[in-house]
Amino acid sequence: MGALDQRDPAALALALPALKLAMRTYFRSSVTGMEKMPDGGALIVGNHSGGLTPMDVPIIAVAFADEFGAERPLFCLAHDMLFTGVAGPVMRRFGFVNATREAAHEILSGGGVTIVFPGGDYDTFRPTTQGTIVDFNGRTGYLRTAIRAGVPIVPVVSIGGQESQLFLSRGQWIGRRSPLRKLMRTDLFPIGAGFPFLLGPAPLNVPLPTKITTRVLDPIDIEAEFGPDPDLTEVDGVVRGRMQDALRDMARARRFPVLG
Repeated sequence: MGALDQRDPAALALALPALKLAMRTYFRSSVTGMEKMPDGGALIVGNHSGGLTPMDVPIIAVAFADEFGAERPLFCLAHDMLFTGVAGPVMRRFGFVNATREAAHEILSGGGVTIVFPGGDYDTFRPTTQGTIVDFNGRTGYLRTAIRAGVPIVPVVSIGGQESQLFLSRGQWIGRRSPLRKLMRTDLFPIGAGFPFLLGPAPLNVPLPTKITTRVLDPIDIEAEFGPDPDLTEVDGVVRGRMQDALRDMARARRFPVLG
């Protein structure tokens, strides 16, 4: 059974009211520009924020379902650990799939929409002082995925998630020596200050009720804009540049940390 067949729109529709309540009360989420999403397959590319509990996916999923209904397929490429044990079948019913290029191609070429965060854990554990910086850590594989499937990229930026606690460091000097390195598939050991453990490993803290604001930008047709054989470094620079400009604009409009 392929990724497109495992998603259960009926289960998602049942869960959406509770998910919407959580996102719009605790995080006071707001999303603009979802109407810009093109028909058919599309690759949503976002900045990632919030440490071990990023709210980017549920916030986007709620807004996407509000705009297009639960029937329109939306998927998220996720870390293998999300599918361990009994959690695996549940996550797949809600549209989470293993983060492989083949899975992404199946979804996109089948007319589905999928979300990818190229910066991954490197982005979501960035220090709070870099909270308004879009950093994919040099990764451009998302462009190859979109080009292969012949779908547009839809940049999405959000602000507020990196204020859920005080992220002090990615802790790479610890992560590279950690015995959990292979199990967690990361070189990071992020350090943060938050509730209830104050100073310590960032994943242990509960996220503060920070206001998260999200903006969907204009789709990018790579071939139409850059030609049939584009320079991926150039395209990546343009994508991140447009996201960075929007994020700075959103930062200027934000009056207070956490409060929004």
